[in-house]
Amino acid sequence: MISHNVLNRFSGAVQFTACIDCAEDTAPGVKLGLSVKWALTNGAKLAGADLADADLTGANLARADLAGANLARADLTGAYLADAYLADAYLADANLARAYLAGAYLADANLARAYLADAYLADANLARANLAGANLADANLADADLTDAYLAGAYLARANLTGAYLARANLAGADLARAYLADAYLADAYLAGAYLARANLAGANLAGADLADADLTDAYLAGAYLARANLTGANLTRANLAGADLADADLTGANLTGANLADANLADANLAGANLARADLTGANPPHG
Repeated sequence: MISHNVLNRFSGAVQFTACIDCAEDTAPGVKLGLSVKWALTNGAKLAGADLADADLTGANLARADLAGANLARADLTGAYLADAYLADAYLADANLARAYLAGAYLADANLARAYLADAYLADANLARANLAGANLADANLADADLTDAYLAGAYLARANLTGAYLARANLAGADLARAYLADAYLADAYLAGAYLARANLAGANLAGADLADADLTDAYLAGAYLARANLTGANLTRANLAGADLADADLTGANLTGANLADANLADANLAGANLARADLTGANPPHG
């Protein structure tokens, strides 16, 4: 058994001293991981702790208070963080592959470039979180709160965002290929240049969203609400917009080749320069032409 000091992220002072079972020459990350487990067992404070590079692979951190903690580059692969409190935590470049974060509170957390492939984040609160460049491939974010989140350049291929709340989220240049966004709330979201090929956005609310130059090839947008959306220059080739509401939407220069716009609401939509070759406008309001 050895003693190991864990410092405060902000002051640099010793926050607690853990008694852990390992050799003195054990890797620092392993020592930190063992110290976290000791803290959870012994009631030591983890909020604000400097846990950078900690090895927490498979750790049980359910309901742990890690608010403001520094977990940069920490290995949390397969960790169990259900209902954990991580407000303002710093998780840049952390590995959270297959981590379980259901109901976790990550508001204002920094997860830039974090690896969250296959992570479970259903019902998690990620409001205002920084997820720039994060890898969320195949992650489950169903019903998650991503209000005002920053996801520019994030990789969300095949992610499940069913019912997620993404109001005003910044997804510029994000990769959402084959992502599932049915019934998601994306009002006023910024998706300029995003890649949404074959994404499912059925019934999604994209009112006022900026999708300029976004790639929505083969995307499924049946029944989606796109009133006042900016779709200038967007690629909607073969997109399914049946029954979608595009009132007042700006589709200037958009590519709608082969798109399905049957029964869509195009009232006051701007279609100047749009390519509607082979598009289906049956029952659209008003009909094109």
